[in-house]
Amino acid sequence: MGIRCWRNPLLLLIALVLSAKLGHFQRWEGFQEKPMSKKNMNSTLNFFIQSYNNASNDTYLYRVQKLIRSQMQLTTGVEYIVTVKIGRTKCKRNDTINSSCPLQSKKLRKSLICESLIYTVPWINYFQLWNNSCLEAEHVTRNLG
Repeated sequence: MGIRCWRNPLLLLIALVLSAKLGHFQRWEGFQEKPMSKKNMNSTLNFFIQSYNNASNDTYLYRVQKLIRSQMQLTTGVEYIVTVKIGRTKCKRNDTINSSCPLQSKKLRKSLICESLIYTVPWINYFQLWNNSCLEAEHVTRNLG
């Protein structure tokens, strides 16, 4: 009876080891440079800029000017690290939100480069901003050049 108790867990362990060796488990390979689908990109970037504008104390709204880089990792959903350039628009916070607000010019112009970690479960339209940091674009390009 004592040997019988150990037999099933031991067989299970052997089966797990063999499966892992034969590659039957999907490996989590970390973040990959893969382009986002247009649908996922639009919804992820819309979520990001809404989150940014809600958290910002700026009088004016910002909009995404350019997606610079995107990386993805599959987990229980999809994690994206996105680097975007955003710009201050002429639309104020209390204005009707309009994705085609023109960018500020001259004195009020401001651009930021933001890197964000966004978790999403796209098939249920769930998004969460896990981390975000932004620097003025002028500082970023000056330090790179």
